[in-house]
Amino acid sequence: MKTLNRFYINGGWVEPIEGGKTMDIVSPATELPIGQLTLGSAHDADRAVAAARAAFPAWSESSRESRIALLERIAACYRERIGELAQAVCEEIGAPISLCKSLQAPIGIAHLQATIDTLRHFPFEDTRGKSIVRREAIGVAALITPWNWPLNQIVAKVAPALAAGCTVVLKPSEFAPLDAMIFATIVHEAGTPPGVFNMIFGEGREVGARLSSHPHVDMVSITGSTRAGVEVAISAAPTVKRVAQELGGKSPLLILDDADLQMAVAIGVAQCMANSGQTCVAPTRMLVPRARYEEAVTIAAAVANAIPVGDPSNEATKMGPLANRAQFDKVQRMIGLGIEEGARLATGGLGRPKGLTQGFYTKPTVFADVHNHMKIAREEIFGPVLCVLPYEDEAEAIAIANDSDYGLAAYVASDDPDRARRVAAKLRAGSVRINGAMLDVTVPFGGYKTSGNGREYGAEGIAEYLECKSVTM
Repeated sequence: MKTLNRFYINGGWVEPIEGGKTMDIVSPATELPIGQLTLGSAHDADRAVAAARAAFPAWSESSRESRIALLERIAACYRERIGELAQAVCEEIGAPISLCKSLQAPIGIAHLQATIDTLRHFPFEDTRGKSIVRREAIGVAALITPWNWPLNQIVAKVAPALAAGCTVVLKPSEFAPLDAMIFATIVHEAGTPPGVFNMIFGEGREVGARLSSHPHVDMVSITGSTRAGVEVAISAAPTVKRVAQELGGKSPLLILDDADLQMAVAIGVAQCMANSGQTCVAPTRMLVPRARYEEAVTIAAAVANAIPVGDPSNEATKMGPLANRAQFDKVQRMIGLGIEEGARLATGGLGRPKGLTQGFYTKPTVFADVHNHMKIAREEIFGPVLCVLPYEDEAEAIAIANDSDYGLAAYVASDDPDRARRVAAKLRAGSVRINGAMLDVTVPFGGYKTSGNGREYGAEGIAEYLECKSVTM
């Protein structure tokens, strides 16, 4: 059993001010406790913010070279513990160990290196006639991260914030504390100046609310549900602080009539089901030409049926359990709702996969005969559930894709690159991937509509943590 009862504040490990209430860290694979986590309070948040505030003047005036050197030391320490990080994510959220080794843990290195490379040439100042435009660190940044891709979101926020010259208070998800503790240790071992990086655990309704409303916090960056993002924005409004939000998604995959159907459907199912469907950019709405609709449904069901579901510690497993009880219950409820709405189960459905009697396991599920007004086509399920929708022509496909409250990502499959780019230009989404393209951490990432605002990754990610000042002679 692991005991996590300290926070990282002002360069050291400290106990909660008021003792703190505790919660079990539960294995999603067994539903049994594997540790205990102490949660912080608003008072702990105040202490972390005070440390970050005190450290801000010196860090904001540090040189580009010193920030690069720190990020390089963090990256070096991260590499040394990458196996430990992978194991932690596997244990706490049930992601397959193969995925944790290949992506969940290594993605942090990718973000660190991309931030370092961007920082080397980032234009903190430029001249425009008789004026100078300076880009200066905004101040103390509160970073609120989720449990589904924990290291991805932690590093994608911490690295650019430090690169910009901000000091930070990180509040990781209480459902993914193990990797966060290791990351805080890495930051400490890298020689980060006291107060520049701080980390506390706590529930959103107390610690998150205090951070977002705190008068000495200058910016909040949150990745989470649209509901959580709205709550943070409301809490932050009285202090008029910047809020960057990366929120929910219901991303479409448009398979055009010239695409290789077998390949496009297979890739789409794999992208939808990865990480047990707990990915905000997952292509959960598959749009296919009506003339080939039943063929696409058959392929999708076969691919989903072939996914090995089971013990996440087994190297052969491709899908583990959902991360926690609340998510399991929500996904089961949404699958039941899809059946009630009249959608046809092509595969999957309610309950655990055959042979699994405990753990938050869910059957890879494919719904056919889905209309875009159904709740399963409009609401983010955040599980291994795919909706397959037919369309008559390209114009209707684009209209269906854009008929969503969300706009985080979209996908296009086509054998004609020019056509694919033309369709991509018409999609109301923050990022579009064509023909199974992988995530590029050097280009901006973020959403339209209720999927949020602001951007992460690349130069735009660093810019989120900066204020512009013009100086005119």
